[in-house]
Amino acid sequence: MAGAVWVFAEHQEGKIRKTSLELLGKGRQVAGEVGAPLIAMLLGSGVDALAQELTTYADTVYHWDDPAVALYNSEIYCQIIAELAHKEQPQIFLAGATFLARDLFPRLAGRLKTGIAVDCLNLELEEDGLLVARRPLFGGKALADVVCRQGRPQIALVRPNTFSLPDAQGPAHGTVVRLPVGVDPAHVKIQVLEVSRPPKERLDLTEAEVIVTGGRGMKAAENFRLLEELADVLNATVGATRGVVDSGWRPHGDQVGKSGKTVSPKLYFAVGVSGAIHHVMGMDTSKVVVAINKDVQAPIFQYADYGVVGDLFEVLPLLTKEMKQGTGKG
Repeated sequence: MAGAVWVFAEHQEGKIRKTSLELLGKGRQVAGEVGAPLIAMLLGSGVDALAQELTTYADTVYHWDDPAVALYNSEIYCQIIAELAHKEQPQIFLAGATFLARDLFPRLAGRLKTGIAVDCLNLELEEDGLLVARRPLFGGKALADVVCRQGRPQIALVRPNTFSLPDAQGPAHGTVVRLPVGVDPAHVKIQVLEVSRPPKERLDLTEAEVIVTGGRGMKAAENFRLLEELADVLNATVGATRGVVDSGWRPHGDQVGKSGKTVSPKLYFAVGVSGAIHHVMGMDTSKVVVAINKDVQAPIFQYADYGVVGDLFEVLPLLTKEMKQGTGKG
């Protein structure tokens, strides 16, 4: 549909990712402002249930169901989406700023000869229909409003937890349109054999609403059990600084910062974290930051809404106890 608003519906382990649902909510608002239909883009194999779920959010769900797209392959995905975009000429294309989207969408923008704004913190529409994407620069020290005046679609990758989830959906009203997977094998040089992910008990850092992060002040890997206990009470995800990961105390997937993951939770605990700039760059858009550090001069306190100066090994057990009582989990 020409002039439509597209949202890339990323899924993982049989579920639509939270950031995609957030953007379907924002996409509905944008589509209403420009008077265009909202279309969700779903690629996968055996994900009919997800396609039906998306009909509660989007007017139309474009669904490619084929073993060729069961596993993400940038060359295949880019071919399929670019071909349809050339044909239908959408005006706006939104996706979460996930690892997959950061890999796919710059390729797609290049093929479509359009611009792309990455790691956006807000989206607004001008009267002339231009999408204004606000994104951080220089490690969050400045914010830039980015517009794409010529190329189409206007592509924006939005940081997870930027927008609220859509209101409770009513009965499904959208339709599912099944599309064939037409790929030129001559342009596919990559073959994805399998995707291996370590088992996870908690929500991904980028989508978590509460994060408990430990720094070198934790002193040893085994001391992270204190953070795990607090995270259990708060239904939070545990993060780590680069120093912790470099020491082998936590896996790289837990790292928050410039060389790790960028997060925007509602509540962020920085425990034993000094506040080095490469870490702050990954969490400076957190809504509320609580810092616990025995060094009153630690830079992290400059970014904290609440600070506790004290020995984390004394503070954490007390905090966990109080949280248990407050949440009824004691």
